[in-house]
Amino acid sequence: MANDLLSSMHISAAGMSAQRTRMDVISENIANAESTHTSKGGPYRRRQVVFQAVSQKQPFSAAFSSAFQSGGRQSVKAASIVQDKSPFREVYDPSHPDANAKGMVKLPNVNPVEEMVDMNDASRSFEANVTTMEASKRMFLKSLELLR
Repeated sequence: MANDLLSSMHISAAGMSAQRTRMDVISENIANAESTHTSKGGPYRRRQVVFQAVSQKQPFSAAFSSAFQSGGRQSVKAASIVQDKSPFREVYDPSHPDANAKGMVKLPNVNPVEEMVDMNDASRSFEANVTTMEASKRMFLKSLELLR
């Protein structure tokens, strides 16, 4: 039982870590929403976090049977951060220093409204993992109290 409670805490901690990475990347996207020139040249390109399921270490037979009975024990990790390949926004502003010969300026492919929605989603997911961690902690402490 203690192993199950610790496992649930580990899964919640992994979820919090993954969502924290996601919030950091979203913050970077928002901060660079108007950056028309980066060190690599060209406008900033939106970045996204790719999550990956991570199986808990357990014997194959246990993992196989638990996958069918209780959905298995899996946590998550931020596997990579990728660039969004969607096209840049273009606006007409001939007075801008990064304007081309036709007066068009390429702006980052970042939509601040979409980023704020993603930030809200990541924040809520983080909070859900905190709530789960706190519930596991309370159950663990209650179990210890019952064993006295």
